Amino acid sequence: MSVTAASTVEPGTYYDEALQTHAFRLLPAEYRVTDQPIALVTLLGSCVAACIYDPALGVGGMNHFMLPDSQPSSVAASGDTSARYGVHAMELLINDLLKRGARRGRLQAKVFGGGNVLRGFTSDPIGTRNARFVLGYLDAEDIPVLAQDLGDIHPRKVCFFVQSGRALVRHLPVTRDEEIVRAERALYGRLTRAPVTGSVELFS
Repeated sequence: MSVTAASTVEPGTYYDEALQTHAFRLLPAEYRVTDQPIALVTLLGSCVAACIYDPALGVGGMNHFMLPDSQPSSVAASGDTSARYGVHAMELLINDLLKRGARRGRLQAKVFGGGNVLRGFTSDPIGTRNARFVLGYLDAEDIPVLAQDLGDIHPRKVCFFVQSGRALVRHLPVTRDEEIVRAERALYGRLTRAPVTGSVELFS
């Protein structure tokens, strides 16, 4: 497929010079599924990204969720089933894959993030909760986790090539920590106030 065709098929993509491919950047509370030869890219602090794909079909996707689940009362009041919450982000991603012809029995996963980058959450940090949730969810759904890079205290940059299932992860330097922490604190603050409706390769 030519560069022009790839950019036409996937609106919102950009050409990533480092990866030498078209890519789509996911923000928190987003997910993306595609069968095109592009990379899905995201930055993670305490958030988690699940990369799920059907290797036989060459279709895959990524989500980026911020919390395992919303409070039941919040969902009842607002109807919020957005991808910001893990339980919904996983359902949205898997259902979209199945709609595109993926077979549930062939799905494979790689999961990233859950770094405890937010200070002040010592008993059960958000990152730990997110990591525990995604592993438990995939186990319950019988979707094998072929690779993971979860926990620790570092933010990460993740790139996922949907057709091959190849994943790249980079632990970001300390200079990027505060930028991601500030962004996550702002996002979590808004959520608490008013909810709205194989192998892992290290790269430089």
